[in-house]
Amino acid sequence: MSVKARRAEGRALRDRTPRSALSELVARPASYDPVSRLIWAQRGGRADLLAIRYQRMLASPHAFYRGAALLMAEDLARGPSSPLDVQLSGDAHLSNFGVFASPEGRLVFDLNDFDETAPGPFEWDVKRLAASVAIAGHALGLSKSRRRDATRAVALEYQRSMTKLATLSRLDAWYLAFDVSTLNRDLRGYFREDELEQADTLLRSLKSDSRSRAYRRLVIGTDAGPRLRSRPPRLMPVSELGDDGALVRRTIDLVLEGYPATLISDRAALLRQFTPADVGRQVVGVGSVGRECYLVLFTGRDENDLFILQVKEARASAVALARGVDGIDPGARVVEGQRFLQARSDPFLGWHTIENAGGPTSFYVRQLYDHKASVDLTRLSAKSLRAYARACAWALARAHARSAESARIAGYLGTNESFAEAVADFAEAYRRRNLADFKALARAAREGRVPTLP
Repeated sequence: MSVKARRAEGRALRDRTPRSALSELVARPASYDPVSRLIWAQRGGRADLLAIRYQRMLASPHAFYRGAALLMAEDLARGPSSPLDVQLSGDAHLSNFGVFASPEGRLVFDLNDFDETAPGPFEWDVKRLAASVAIAGHALGLSKSRRRDATRAVALEYQRSMTKLATLSRLDAWYLAFDVSTLNRDLRGYFREDELEQADTLLRSLKSDSRSRAYRRLVIGTDAGPRLRSRPPRLMPVSELGDDGALVRRTIDLVLEGYPATLISDRAALLRQFTPADVGRQVVGVGSVGRECYLVLFTGRDENDLFILQVKEARASAVALARGVDGIDPGARVVEGQRFLQARSDPFLGWHTIENAGGPTSFYVRQLYDHKASVDLTRLSAKSLRAYARACAWALARAHARSAESARIAGYLGTNESFAEAVADFAEAYRRRNLADFKALARAAREGRVPTLP
């Protein structure tokens, strides 16, 4: 079928879901309590980790937003959606994009978190990104009109990029990447020259972190060899975990025994050249706090040849829960979603599910510090927020184009600004709802409904 025919099919889908309908933020049921939903989502989690999670969510409305993917997914599921499904990020907010090293050593800008990835309507990711822009803009003190300008820019960039991507061959669209070193060449035609310069300045100003420098912060030399540094509560070596230490070691042994089977054979062979030296429990991010997460330190050629893997628990995605869809093994879902969406995926990305007394627990595994840098949202101007938001929208469109629906999505979006206006309306409405939910969690913390740190 031709691109023209696919675009026509997309246009016809507006009869089922008009673009203007995507602006609607449906009211929640009277009995809906956002705090209860957050508590439900973290059922079975360790109380000490949950206290850290809620404390981090209470740092700001945007921090809350990062940890409340389920609330938004349920809100989106209640409202009108397009019939165009893609592989979603599921959590495409501003902080889940960044610059990192590809397997070839190139610095690329892309999505970098896939805990919530699942199939779903393409605009769910666009709305989550746009709402995070509105929340960040409000925190920066931007006026409503400035915030709207930035959220419209997200939708318009996604629309323009998807239209261009629809004209590429399947292979060209698949291998396209946002290469920071060749930004002007790779994105010419997507951004104006002044916009390219702004994006280039922003991305090149990021503070990069080499693997060796990052490892020095995490590893300490001892008489017994290199070991993970104690930095509680963020990182605690297994030797400090008391009775939990034996269980953690057994868990890691089982994961490392089964996980290599999900790697390409040459990567599995390379991994066998490293020897485990230490294990630690890690607490990372906001939305991820409450899930088991470990670091495994390896040595290679000698004690100066270090390598670290992160082993992280995977659970059902917020998107799948909100849509009432039974998903595949959570670890496999995260890994397959990341491989599908990311232009340059980690070659050591894999998964394994273990059986324990409480039932199966799924983990995914990846290198630590393939991620190099992210934007400090608190230091952006109105101009740089808009430029960064557009860069994120471009990366999101590129990821969605891999689902082979680019032409139909482009046809549905069309060339006018109906979609952009709808997304901007939704983003501002969701900013207000997110703020109300943030305040509800703050009240719950004061009342002792949720655990927080002293």
